[in-house]
Amino acid sequence: MNKAYVYLETGDHFEAELFTTKDFFPYVSEVVFNTSMQGYQEIITDPSYCDQSILLTYPLIGNYGISVDDNESSLPKLKSLLVKEYCDTPSNFRNRQSLADFLDSNNIVGLQKLDTRKITKIIRNNGTMKSIISQTELTEKQKELLFKQELPIDQIEKVSVKQITPFSNFNKYRIVMVDFGYKKNILDSLIKKSCEVIIVPYDTSFETIKNLKPDGVILSNGPGDPKSILKVLPTIKQLQSNYPLFAICMGHQIFALANGADTEKMKFGNRGGNHPVKNLKTNKVDMTAQNHSYCVTKDSLINTELEITHFNINDQTIEGLKHKELNAFSVQFHPEASPGPMDTHYLFDSFIELIEEHKNA
Repeated sequence: MNKAYVYLETGDHFEAELFTTKDFFPYVSEVVFNTSMQGYQEIITDPSYCDQSILLTYPLIGNYGISVDDNESSLPKLKSLLVKEYCDTPSNFRNRQSLADFLDSNNIVGLQKLDTRKITKIIRNNGTMKSIISQTELTEKQKELLFKQELPIDQIEKVSVKQITPFSNFNKYRIVMVDFGYKKNILDSLIKKSCEVIIVPYDTSFETIKNLKPDGVILSNGPGDPKSILKVLPTIKQLQSNYPLFAICMGHQIFALANGADTEKMKFGNRGGNHPVKNLKTNKVDMTAQNHSYCVTKDSLINTELEITHFNINDQTIEGLKHKELNAFSVQFHPEASPGPMDTHYLFDSFIELIEEHKNA
């Protein structure tokens, strides 16, 4: 195994082993941790991780390989995968490729033999930070120069579709999904609800979407800072005034901004499949899948037309919003939840009910 090195902005550094084979130059990326106990393939193919290095807290990764059916996007967009122990002998009847081969084929670095517990604690205590990953030990001067690099802010532009793309034609409902970096299981969940889905680039104009004659609109998840694409807000305001609208994750943040609320970066974000969220309408708590660095600030909602529908039990952050007058709502978590849990999949039914009400009004 070849050595590799992980350097953090705090001054901490770690020696690791590469379980991928391609050589690379030292690079800087934001490092984040995910607490899910399953679903590493869905995690690494989620476009919301674009340009980030993912640290998985579950200790053994790779034991069931890669299945052709479980990707959440056509190509993974992360920079690197950091794990405690990599399994190089996967065993599963659905396995078609090892995790190492999958990462190598997509030019993504994989590191193992890391103290992932210690790194997670450092991020929790100090916040999300830059990391340097290198195949060679670096001098203080080299690290200083690399850490001065600005992280990219064009992730949504990178991952969004470049042209209008239809799926499952001639179904009962026509849904336009504005793509900020959508996960495939959102598409699959809609198709299972008898929806024809048309995916459009994130900056598609209202007139173009109107000409597609949708019954409803979805604002998808996606990577990065919602304020990096403020130019889309006028379009979102027009869409919510004309169609039933359901916004997920990044879409939730964009929906909030379009209605006068504000967002802020969280200390270390919420990522994993075990986040408890309370539904204020039912007073029940659902376990949810999450992946976000930003959240809607509660105080900014005071003078808006939005009301809170869900909040996070762990950190009290806003997890759901509803417009007081329009057929529009949003959630910060992932109701499609691939790889799970599936507690909030009913929200797709709620969206379909809004569409039916709108059609019958």
